[in-house]
Amino acid sequence: MPLIDLHTHSNASDGSDSPAQLVAAARVSGLAAIALTDHDTIAGLEEAEAAGRDMGVTVIRGCELSTTAENGALRLHILALWLPRDTGDLKACLQDLRAKRDARNDRIVALLRGCDLDISMDDVRDLARGESVGRPHIAAALLVKGYVKTPAEAFKRYLGRQGKAYVPKEVMPAEEAVRMLAGLGATVCLAHPMLDKPPPDKLEALVSRLVKQGLSAVEIWHSEHSAADTRAALGLAQRFGLGLSGGSDYHGLNKPGIRMGTGRGNLRMRLDVLENLARLRRQRGLPVEG
Repeated sequence: MPLIDLHTHSNASDGSDSPAQLVAAARVSGLAAIALTDHDTIAGLEEAEAAGRDMGVTVIRGCELSTTAENGALRLHILALWLPRDTGDLKACLQDLRAKRDARNDRIVALLRGCDLDISMDDVRDLARGESVGRPHIAAALLVKGYVKTPAEAFKRYLGRQGKAYVPKEVMPAEEAVRMLAGLGATVCLAHPMLDKPPPDKLEALVSRLVKQGLSAVEIWHSEHSAADTRAALGLAQRFGLGLSGGSDYHGLNKPGIRMGTGRGNLRMRLDVLENLARLRRQRGLPVEG
């Protein structure tokens, strides 16, 4: 059975491939379908859909929102699949998130300059080449300037949570994000729930609340999930009667070693995963085609 990937990123957010290049890579990899789930933006969807039509790859309209819960103690990513073309409240929300991201970038660069690093936002934008600017581009600027030897070093020393120039991302409350996306008719999926090793009791209680707001699926299969993580995520989904999803979290060159459809070699998401999610949508009276 053909493979799919329901969690990918283009250079509309922090991936390295354009939406069309991403679809072309999916075709080369033999994938039947992908979901484009860029962070806090839907800017790449039309290009990806057009490329999908030309290349015979099904493209699911999606996005990924960073959220918080438990008074900031838990950081969760929420995927929306089958976003409608009329995004309603989401459009204004994404504009606000992009403004906050721009302000965050400015603060990070200011902190780097406070570390006596000669770097400016112009340096970063030049490397972004019109893409949505994020930390990978700041890491690239540090690499070009010779302050680090690899992007990984840039995140470890400066940009990651323990880095000297780390600035927390301003995000939405998880329940608000789920409620908004469900209200649009999207399939709302909890992404890589085991990635940050949340306390099981807190995660269970949170999922219980999110289900009431419209959460409908859990990302079981993910490049960074161990076999034990996959089993734990599957158990979570089964206890709440949620759909099963999965994806590589592909970012192109910005996350080396992760391939669409197979992740780090630990994934094989078959087409029936997508078909089962589509069946759940039909049961709820929701559309599965654009």
